[in-house]
Amino acid sequence: MQTTRVSAFRACPAGARRAAAVSALLLVAGCAGFAQDTVHKDVPYVPTPPDVVEAMLRLGDVKTGDTLYDLGCGDGRIVVMAAQKFGIARGSGVDIDPERIREARDNAQKAGVTDKVRFVEGNLFEADFHDASVVTLYLLPDVNLKLRPKLLKELKVGSRIVSHQFDMGEWEPDRKINIDWRVLYLWTVTEKAKKEFAAK
Repeated sequence: MQTTRVSAFRACPAGARRAAAVSALLLVAGCAGFAQDTVHKDVPYVPTPPDVVEAMLRLGDVKTGDTLYDLGCGDGRIVVMAAQKFGIARGSGVDIDPERIREARDNAQKAGVTDKVRFVEGNLFEADFHDASVVTLYLLPDVNLKLRPKLLKELKVGSRIVSHQFDMGEWEPDRKINIDWRVLYLWTVTEKAKKEFAAK
C-alpha cells in the first residue's frame, strides 16, 4: 500500500484525528435528526471541501469515459466536479434525503452538466451501480463494511473505489493519502478481493 502526505499533519495523533472526525459526524447526525426525523439516514450530511473532492477524483484516476457513482451524494458536488473538470461519460449520485437530491439537481443545472449526470433519491444499499468504473464514498466505518460485499459482488474487476476518511476493514487499500487531518483511500476491485471479501 502506498501512503502519501499531501500537506503537513497537525500535531495530533492519527487516532485522535479519526476519533474527532467520527465525533463530529455523530454530532451533526444528532442535530440533523431533530430537523429531519422523517428521513432515515445511515450517514449524516457533512459536505466535502472542494479541494478534497478534487483530490478524491485524482486519486481515483477519474478520466474521460468513466462512469462514476457517488453513494450518499449529498448536494452532488463530487459528481458535478467529475463531469465539469474530469470529463466523465456519465455520473450518478444516490442519496436518501430528498432535500439533498433537489440541491444536487440544482447544482448540476447551474454547472451545465445535466446531460451527463443524474441524481436518484434512494437507499444506497439498494442502488444498482454494476456499470460503475469509479465509486466514491463519504460514509461511516460500519456503513463501509456493510456496503463492501455489495461493492465487490456488483463491480467489475478493475473498478476503483475512493473513500473519504474511512477504510474497508481488513481489505487493505492500494493507496492512502493524507490531507491535513483528512484521509483518502483507494481500492481497485480484483478477483482476489472478490474471493476474500465479497461474502463477508
